[in-house]
Amino acid sequence: MTLRPDADRHRSPASRHYAVIGAGIAGVACARTLLQAGHRVTVFEREAAAGGRMASESTPFGRFDSGAQYFTVRDPRFARVLETTPQICKPWSANLVRVLDAHGRVAEAALPAREPHFVAQPGMDALVAHWAQPLGDALLTGTHVTQIERDALDGRRWQLRTAGADDSQHVYSGFDAVLLAVPPARARALLGDGGLSADLSRRIEPVRIAPCWTLMIAFPQANQPTLSHLGPQWNAARSTHHRVAWLARESSKPGRDPIERWTLQASAAWSQEHLRDDAARVEAKLLRAFAEITGIRAEPSHAQARCWPEAQTQVPVGKPHLWDAKARIGIAGDWCTGHRVEDAFLSGLTLALKLA
Repeated sequence: MTLRPDADRHRSPASRHYAVIGAGIAGVACARTLLQAGHRVTVFEREAAAGGRMASESTPFGRFDSGAQYFTVRDPRFARVLETTPQICKPWSANLVRVLDAHGRVAEAALPAREPHFVAQPGMDALVAHWAQPLGDALLTGTHVTQIERDALDGRRWQLRTAGADDSQHVYSGFDAVLLAVPPARARALLGDGGLSADLSRRIEPVRIAPCWTLMIAFPQANQPTLSHLGPQWNAARSTHHRVAWLARESSKPGRDPIERWTLQASAAWSQEHLRDDAARVEAKLLRAFAEITGIRAEPSHAQARCWPEAQTQVPVGKPHLWDAKARIGIAGDWCTGHRVEDAFLSGLTLALKLA
């Protein structure tokens, strides 16, 4: 089934129709900017909702930020856009400490925060969901792009083949350009090993992103009046434990349910080593590390492990975005310059501004 909206025939000559693949913060920032500039966009997201690694998981014990834990603000462009969402973005008193002991024992002295930490409430995905609202029906969730190819009716344009969650297949056509706001492995696959743009494939080939196993655990028993505060008196820590790089008390974040909840993010090296492990085995190993680091040896009422195959950029592209004017294909993502939330936003923004 080929979908070619009738409105395509009546658009302004200056208006172009962009396909944006990926509705994380980079894709949404890009799509919104193009929309504001008077262009048409169609955004394809294979997950059920926008967000990407700004992800939150809902459980009977409250929400967990399973991807990005917080964000910082250094660029004035990011600061200005965040000023429009004061009801969503709140400062988080992370009270950071550093785990210095190789065996996981924590140095309890708090380190001064180098810069303010912010979170979205009630979960990190709320910020992307809010920014995606103006896209309306132009955001197609649960839609997996399987192939990019030349438009069957107009060789100057692009069409996309997609698969839905219900195994339905469609072809969306009539795009003047295609913008990839996806992790590099997916970008490489969609580019077809250089078949669509040898230049883009060459430039993203050196990029390397480490995986990350995440563990989310809840201790509702800690909220009973007869029990004291569970575990250490800090809300977040960077760890030198060989299994764990980061720990955060989810219940300390603004707008969160008070049930005691923790999120652990495994180290890049350990995640790579155990990338193919099943979730149950990873859960057991990370629970053991959590107990060693925090001294909390109680059995959690909820434990859930999730793997992000591409999480933290180790070798970036080195530019905020990529654009092949001849092929009319662009690339955006935090991995173009780093791995911060702000990097993703600026990548999508600058790509859109180049095209607008």
